Amino acid sequence: MSAPSSPAPDGVRVRVPAKINLALCVGPPRPDGFHPLATVYQAVSLFDEVHAAWGDPRQMTVTMTGEGAAEVPTDDRNLAVRAARLLAERYGEGQPLGVHLSIHKAIPVAGGLAGGSSNGAAALLACADLWALDVSLDQMLSLAAELGSDVPFALLGGTALGSGRGEQVAPVLGRGSYHWVLGFGQRGLSTPAVYRTYDELRPDAPMPEVPDELMAALRSGDAVRLGRALVNDLQEPALHLQPQLRRTMETGLEYGALGAIVSGSGPTVAFLAKSEASAIDLCVALAADGVVRTARRVTGPVPGARLIG
Repeated sequence: MSAPSSPAPDGVRVRVPAKINLALCVGPPRPDGFHPLATVYQAVSLFDEVHAAWGDPRQMTVTMTGEGAAEVPTDDRNLAVRAARLLAERYGEGQPLGVHLSIHKAIPVAGGLAGGSSNGAAALLACADLWALDVSLDQMLSLAAELGSDVPFALLGGTALGSGRGEQVAPVLGRGSYHWVLGFGQRGLSTPAVYRTYDELRPDAPMPEVPDELMAALRSGDAVRLGRALVNDLQEPALHLQPQLRRTMETGLEYGALGAIVSGSGPTVAFLAKSEASAIDLCVALAADGVVRTARRVTGPVPGARLIG
């Protein structure tokens, strides 16, 4: 993942996918406050785009458009800004680097789909290319792990096993492509609030382990088997905080979904469909029933952050 030998004059554009968790198994809090995770990520075809252009020296700025843009901070709390700053500090060799990031969002904010993490990953890739920094994939993954648990996976994409607090990722060998329908909640859910509720509901949580059945389903490429094996330990606390999500899940299953799961900390619900036609029908039915703000049909797995111009 080395950058070109000369700076990009007109800026760099990166497309980066959302993620869903096919399995999210959560252990008890560690001394540092994080929870050990055993998770299986899958990148799906819902994308944010990040454009990086040269900015004033040592200035990292960002503007947001699209889905939920008004809810995203544009100061140093923004993960893409933090990513650009971290990259410049570690690999800029003292150069007065600056960037203006323009992010167009399609991934909902606070939706359990790693939209912020995806933007951080895209900013790393875009700025490395814009600034012509010679940064390897391993070095970029190390920076990504410092930024957040889901950021390394957003760089890699595909289907991957996550461990540690989710930042240690390894590709999963699986077969086939899957049709998903994402049902977006009426309002977001705070990840810290979901984890606090999990700790209250599961004070004696065991160390996490991804079920063998889910891994076997991925190896076989059997969508029916995968639909039965989906698991998320954060689903119960998400349903506790937003009880209406239970009705959302039940409605999707009534309309023929092979499986339903709250993605990450929610409130997005991911429904696995048996075919493209079934996914289209399910998407229409969920929206018409009014149990979701909107529904989007996606496929997975797809690649992680990629330069597109």
